[in-house]
Amino acid sequence: MQAWLDQEDAHTAQTIREHGTYIQYVFGDSGRKHTSFAYTVGLFGIGHPELLIVGAGPETSGAVLNDVSDSIRAGSQLIPGQMITFEKWPHRVIAEEVPNPGEIAFAANRFYQRPDEYSVPLLQLTYDDRNGTFPWEPGYAVPGWIQPRPGELRA
Repeated sequence: MQAWLDQEDAHTAQTIREHGTYIQYVFGDSGRKHTSFAYTVGLFGIGHPELLIVGAGPETSGAVLNDVSDSIRAGSQLIPGQMITFEKWPHRVIAEEVPNPGEIAFAANRFYQRPDEYSVPLLQLTYDDRNGTFPWEPGYAVPGWIQPRPGELRA
């Protein structure tokens, strides 16, 4: 087991060196009890919270997280409540603080050698539905298990 963890640590470090961030994708289940999610590893090292997106597929998650991470590495600072739009993705995103990052960001905490109770901070990138409605607004058209509110997701 330790050899596998050492290889994973080396792979994460190499990816961060080459690309600035590593993206950890966690698949959900088909029983609709757990949704898929992805988060970055590498932004905490430059003084920024890591980013989390919930309920999007691997390709979309990677594109969104890489786009926002590139902007942060170029000097932008993302703050809770800030809205982001994308050139190639039709959704708007609002950054929200995650109150329980230690229950989610295991790979980031391992990389930064932080215990869960002193977890790296996370910002959830909450996106609107096809009608432009966010989860906290009336008429949101996506089931809550797909994109739970910050604090509801646990890995």
